[in-house]
Amino acid sequence: MNTLVFVYGTLKQGFPNFARNPGRRVGAYRTQQPYPLYVVQLPNEDRAPWLVDQPGAGHQVAGEVFEVDAASLAAVDAFEEVGLPCGYLRAEIAVEAIDAPHGVLRVQAYLKLPAQLAAGVLCEGPFAAYTHALALGYRIDLG
Repeated sequence: MNTLVFVYGTLKQGFPNFARNPGRRVGAYRTQQPYPLYVVQLPNEDRAPWLVDQPGAGHQVAGEVFEVDAASLAAVDAFEEVGLPCGYLRAEIAVEAIDAPHGVLRVQAYLKLPAQLAAGVLCEGPFAAYTHALALGYRIDLG
């Protein structure tokens, strides 16, 4: 069974880790509820986009929905370090179409927990979209 995944950062088309996105693009969407999207700089790491699991705060965040098979979902989960203390949480959220009349979809998204925004972490935002200008300083992960 295939899964719909909302990507808002480096896995979007034209962004640094798009080559790691094995899915079929469904379209441009935004979160139905506002979420805080930050660009976070951790010590010895790149400036990475974090969608924080705080629905109702921030902005409706723009991104893309992709359809992926089970093996591809597992690969993206591993890349996003799902289940690790420093990794992302994959959770279901609602998104609405930007460029087509598909309405609201329930999709999977990679979120950070609010507690991961510890004091002293360099953080920019919140933003409504992860742009090419914000992607400066992010190196492609070839791992």
